[in-house]
Amino acid sequence: MLALEDDSFLEPNGSLNVPIAFENDSLVVFDKPGGMPVHPSIKHQGDTLGNYFAHLYPQLTFRAVNRLDRDTSGLCIIAKDALAAKLLQGSCEKVYYAAVQGLIPDSGTIDAPIARERESIIVRCVREDGQRAVTHYKRLLCSDKYSLAEVHLETGRTHQIRVHFAHIGAPLAGDDLYGGLRDDITRQALHCGSLSFSDPLTGRLITVSSELPGDIKALFSTGGKLWKK
Repeated sequence: MLALEDDSFLEPNGSLNVPIAFENDSLVVFDKPGGMPVHPSIKHQGDTLGNYFAHLYPQLTFRAVNRLDRDTSGLCIIAKDALAAKLLQGSCEKVYYAAVQGLIPDSGTIDAPIARERESIIVRCVREDGQRAVTHYKRLLCSDKYSLAEVHLETGRTHQIRVHFAHIGAPLAGDDLYGGLRDDITRQALHCGSLSFSDPLTGRLITVSSELPGDIKALFSTGGKLWKK
């Protein structure tokens, strides 16, 4: 889900270490690890991507163009100025990879409206009065317990991938908020593995990729090799 926010001051934290997947004069793309929030919150005041950005670029305002959940790993694009942020907003194409429980079809589309659970400010659910949400996927790998899906979002609702796969009976591995089991991984098995966008200065199409992290790979590895479909 796109989230364009300005943080006028963030305490720099140079003890953090987040790989940079791509950088130019307009933007920087970080490869965020699972477990790191993008923005500070009450419980996370100094251990966020924003705090690391403030350490690297003390003269710049932190402008996150796409926000990932704390436990979702992968690519996160930060604009270095207001113009770049405006041009990038709504224009980034993302590809996610999700390890879900059970065997899913080779490909499919989940078209189900998403709303906020009435008793929660965090949890979402599929409900008729929700906003339209559309998720396209294809299965890349499977094991005896999990399927690895490549996911493309037609819409960008909060927790969309997590809610939609739980809705079809295949919650993300590790996603106990939506019914996933933590037997083999301690976070939701979701990774933003590709970002495509037009360079704000040149208009050139740029695609940045990130390798699937080890904890998700381990769900499909046997003898050092990945399962096939």
